[in-house]
Amino acid sequence: MPKTFEFTKEKTALIVVDLQNDFVRQGAPLLVEEALGTLAPTKKLIDFARANNMPIVFLKFVTGKTPSLLWNWSPAIASDQCCQRGFERYYPDIDRTEQCSDVVWELKPILPGDYVLEKYHYSAFRNTSLVDILRSEGTDTVIVTGTVTQICVQDTIHDGTAEGFQMIAISDCVSTWDQNHQKTVLENVAHKYGMVMDSDEVIKALN
Repeated sequence: MPKTFEFTKEKTALIVVDLQNDFVRQGAPLLVEEALGTLAPTKKLIDFARANNMPIVFLKFVTGKTPSLLWNWSPAIASDQCCQRGFERYYPDIDRTEQCSDVVWELKPILPGDYVLEKYHYSAFRNTSLVDILRSEGTDTVIVTGTVTQICVQDTIHDGTAEGFQMIAISDCVSTWDQNHQKTVLENVAHKYGMVMDSDEVIKALN
């Protein structure tokens, strides 16, 4: 049976995992078409977090110029310079050129008080300062949004639990191209790693 726990605005942070141009925009080499539908509820959570002085952390998956083992699983990194720092790409759905690793415009502006972290792995916790940021903010609970559910979102939730944080996956704010994976991951999160709520439910609980 899914477990529940108590959480408050004062000790909860919001993280946004990899909602970047090269995952969301039309023509993106790692396009997750379902991610576009998560932007409105994610923005709603961002606005709520700002209004309640909750920490917000934007995570950006980036790739360097030197091949790593991870490139084996994502050939687009080499062939299309996917998510490479400083690389620009034209996206037809917005009819302009943007930095491929940038957070999508629908979730901006990113304010000076927000955190932006680059990561070279799937998990937002691996080799980043996320743990230090959350602990410095007095956080015990982390609301997780973003893409891809069975990859970066799942690894982030698993590692967050291992670090001692209460993790909440937001079902209408995480996305993947495979709905079987979506269902399985969220069921597994609810079973062993945290809670699963939608955006309205978590706002209601925090209020």
